[in-house]
Amino acid sequence: MAQTIEQAPVGIRGRWRQLSLLGGAMLVDSTEASLVNSLFPVIRQALGLSLGALGILTAAGKIVGVFTGPLWVWAARRWSRKGVLVLATGLWGVWGIAAGFSQDFTQLLVFYTILAAGYAAAHPIITEVIGDLFDDSARGRAVGLLYGVIALIGSVLGPVKGQLANVDDGWRWGLWGVGAFNVLLGLAIWVWFRDPGTGAAERQLADLDPAARAGELTWGRALALLRIPSFLILLGSRMLSGHLLVGTFGVVYLVDVYGFGTATASVVLLPFGVGYFLGNIAGGFAGDWAVRRSPRYGLVAVLQTAQFGFAIAAVLGTQISYDSIVPFAAFFGLMGAMQGVNPGVNRPMIMAITPPELRGAAFAIYISIFEAIAWAAFSLGAGFLGDLIGLRQVFLWVLVVLMLANGAFLTLLYRPYARDVARVQADLDARREDWERGVR
Repeated sequence: MAQTIEQAPVGIRGRWRQLSLLGGAMLVDSTEASLVNSLFPVIRQALGLSLGALGILTAAGKIVGVFTGPLWVWAARRWSRKGVLVLATGLWGVWGIAAGFSQDFTQLLVFYTILAAGYAAAHPIITEVIGDLFDDSARGRAVGLLYGVIALIGSVLGPVKGQLANVDDGWRWGLWGVGAFNVLLGLAIWVWFRDPGTGAAERQLADLDPAARAGELTWGRALALLRIPSFLILLGSRMLSGHLLVGTFGVVYLVDVYGFGTATASVVLLPFGVGYFLGNIAGGFAGDWAVRRSPRYGLVAVLQTAQFGFAIAAVLGTQISYDSIVPFAAFFGLMGAMQGVNPGVNRPMIMAITPPELRGAAFAIYISIFEAIAWAAFSLGAGFLGDLIGLRQVFLWVLVVLMLANGAFLTLLYRPYARDVARVQADLDARREDWERGVR
């Protein structure tokens, strides 16, 4: 029995090809969502909006995900993960096309919110699937590569999206084009995606029948996730993640505070994305190295260091005036690198402290609810406070002071994390033993 449990790492056939397909879905979703943020200065002009409207748009998109994200996860378990991905992250792009026809803020808000309601399915379900495609020895690299490549391609597209500001109704053409491509990608997922099944990459469960390793997802078990100490601390850290504001207000910040044009300010999206990509890759390797050096404290130390590093980069990249866009681009790249470390560390940490059948629920809570609430609060607050006290003060408190507090808060993870990982492994070992008793 012990020999069966101590199997070699599990390798799912075609897992990197499946990852690239899932990455394409996340890329198109994020591109359409960020299009409104990066082109907001011209949308503001075209529809006669205030700065607070950007906060409302972003907040509405995030808040709706608080409700629809968990519902999509539930639907994926009752129906199929593939079916939900085809619908919610693919065919749902028709609402992006509709948003491109908006004639006033109300129409844009309604269509953009409906669009976000579908896109809320992508992150929790795709991240759950990654946990089933890759075992714990490869999850950090897989998540880091996925988020990094998405950011890298997105950064290349960033200046391209910025150039739409120089085209009549360019923001409309952007929404139409990305929405149509999203529908095509949904069809590609329908044809080529193969779901590995829950728990397929766990060494204790890999050779079990899919029904035997699927486990049971109930509301009671999902709520029990909130009793995992490490998960609670990670949720608290997500609420303190002020760096989320950069993606929403970064371009607008450079336009309003330092007087750059929209197309020029959008240039920082390229180094930010490249930095994010490199941060994801470096974070994956640093995480693997840290785990080898210190299984108990390594990942926590990497995650904590990234928060402090971001705060330092934010001081240099947002609070000091420079004569050209070049220094801003360099420090935005550094901020991207520090932010990029996070997904390749915190996502595998959540996978390690939760059983396979509850990971979708865990990511729904972490991303669709807590991250969405944090993002909505930062965006809504920054929009209105930016009109009152100026975006420069808002960025100082949120990107610098709050991120320093976040780094200090993560100190609480050092005590419970290793215990929570060991508890999950013991549970999987016990399930394997129960299954073998039943076979015998």
